[in-house]
Amino acid sequence: MRVGSGIDVHAFGPGDCIMLGGVRIAHSRGIVAHSDGDVLLHALVDALLGAAGLGDIGQHFPDSDPRWKGADSARFVSATLQLLEQAGQRVINADLTLLAEAPKIGPWRESIRGNVARLLGLPPACVNIKATTTEHLGFVGRSEGLTAMATVLIDGR
Repeated sequence: MRVGSGIDVHAFGPGDCIMLGGVRIAHSRGIVAHSDGDVLLHALVDALLGAAGLGDIGQHFPDSDPRWKGADSARFVSATLQLLEQAGQRVINADLTLLAEAPKIGPWRESIRGNVARLLGLPPACVNIKATTTEHLGFVGRSEGLTAMATVLIDGR
């Protein structure tokens, strides 16, 4: 068994929605990013790659590559799971945390959980989604952007 952790950060910018765990959420701002800027899925990909010893998201999906411009981050998850499968690894569980003053994820928590579980091929009970604020401290507290953290457990040969 191997554990991996991942962190992702994106600034707010123009727009009227954000993507969190593959779920489109109406918001007063958008995200500045090369892809869709889904901080939860980006942190998840980094955690999966780290657990398997396969580098990081920037190595596999660089923001300098036009193929990933505006990409749905679910593509990153799918491609990463293929890499894990080739390495004889499978995901056991995932725990994701969003750090944000807004949006509050309560109304979307189960949709996000279900979507992440579907992407990973796991039952929803093996995926946890939680959120916290930074009590108005730092760039997250000033509502300048979002941070996400992910921890995963994988198993295999």
